[in-house]
Amino acid sequence: MPFSNPNKLIILDRDGVINQDSPDYIKTPAEWHALPGSLEAIARLHHAGWRVVVATNQAGIGRGLFDFDALFAINDKMQRQVAELGGRIDGIFYCPHPPEAQCDCRKPKPGLLLDIERRLQVSLENVPFVGDSIRDLQAAQAAGARPVLVRTGNGAGSEDKAREQFPNLAVYDDLSATAAALLNHKAA
Repeated sequence: MPFSNPNKLIILDRDGVINQDSPDYIKTPAEWHALPGSLEAIARLHHAGWRVVVATNQAGIGRGLFDFDALFAINDKMQRQVAELGGRIDGIFYCPHPPEAQCDCRKPKPGLLLDIERRLQVSLENVPFVGDSIRDLQAAQAAGARPVLVRTGNGAGSEDKAREQFPNLAVYDDLSATAAALLNHKAA
């Protein structure tokens, strides 16, 4: 089945997809380290006319482990490093709430993705949402987007369960392989 995404939009989870994840949260720019090839993948997608948007849970804010200034500094570092490669991130959407808040924006609920759909005035139908956890895939499905799993971050440990829940799931080793598949129109 050919991949059709007239919007040329891709949505990425951040921790575990773009950068190394940590069970202790990424709390400062010094703790933020891009995964090999991820920033180059974003730049390649940008050069090919794709809009790249990030949707990320950041419960560390709600838990008081870091503040909005720290989040913005981390995001600035990520955007600067992508820009140095000639790429661009077109938007960063985040949920600052801890799980116990039971908000609508925290993945696996689709609130962040529906906000992207509303703000960009596009349909998320067939738009890939690349994540490394079951909750990312659930949010994608609930928003009508196309779930894509990468094996980085928590992805390798989630793959078997994810394949059971999402029978037609596209799975790639990392963001670089995902971008290559999309750019070669091989995303299944």
